[in-house]
Amino acid sequence: MRRRIRALMAAFAALPLALAIAPSAHAADPTTMTSGFYADPDSSPKRWAAANPGDGRAAAIGTSIANTPMARWFGSWSGTIGTATGAYAGAADQRDKLPVLVAYNIYNRDYCGGHSAGGAASPSAYASWIAQFAGGIANRPAVVLLEPDSLGDYGCMTQGQIDERESMLTGALAEFNRQAPNTWVYLDAGNPVWASPATMAQRLHEAGLRQAHGFSLNISNYFTTAENTAYGNAVNSELNARYGYTKPFVVDTSRNGNGSDGQWCNPSGRRIGTPTRLGGGAEMLLWVKTPGESDGNCGVGAGSTAGQFLPEVAYKMIYGY
Repeated sequence: MRRRIRALMAAFAALPLALAIAPSAHAADPTTMTSGFYADPDSSPKRWAAANPGDGRAAAIGTSIANTPMARWFGSWSGTIGTATGAYAGAADQRDKLPVLVAYNIYNRDYCGGHSAGGAASPSAYASWIAQFAGGIANRPAVVLLEPDSLGDYGCMTQGQIDERESMLTGALAEFNRQAPNTWVYLDAGNPVWASPATMAQRLHEAGLRQAHGFSLNISNYFTTAENTAYGNAVNSELNARYGYTKPFVVDTSRNGNGSDGQWCNPSGRRIGTPTRLGGGAEMLLWVKTPGESDGNCGVGAGSTAGQFLPEVAYKMIYGY
């Protein structure tokens, strides 16, 4: 607690300078307010390993996956959202750990892909939901990854729908800035093959990136950390050239140990990557997608639903086969 108070005092002391340099950036650094990342005690691999102690795969899954800090995803399944995010951030805060949360409920979610379709019932419903999400975290330290894939695929959307989506994201960032001052929010920027760096820089900027702490890459995908780092740096070059600023970025390394084979939906032969940590080529390397959770009814997850934990897939991902 004393460390947290000192960090807050230092942050407040630096506030005028921070605002002069980057008006939209939070002064507080949640990584200095905590003693490492929070490992979700109720993650799907954790629950499976505890329920199946006699299974020959349980020890490896428990050691290599379940005990690694990873993100918890929040959406329509989360119940009263402010209560859910508040409970999760509060549990992490009690242990002096930094939680990683994913907001995944935007209106017309996965509109073009369809595998994870759903989301809020309307833009106004989303605005209410995300405001409660931020309010639940309040002043606790946290990292939030905002709406994976939302800027990746505009191929089937009208300009009106694109404008609507970008407005929802801009509004979401404003809520976090207003209600969650110790949260770093990363606006999702897809992966290296979805859009060119110039296109993604424009989409990020138009969706309010200046208000965010940074952007996220590779969520639920398989591209190597090196590929993502090169792409993130290229996006920043475009941001700097076009708009005069850059932002830090994070990479989802949960399943990128063997890189991508060009398939995104439950490909075989993938492997877990570098565990959650600060640095490593990006501001953070994070396990965002839980290894072993299905991408949908496809590939080695045929017959499963998106998000379903598949122990055999998790087990093979530990060894890369």
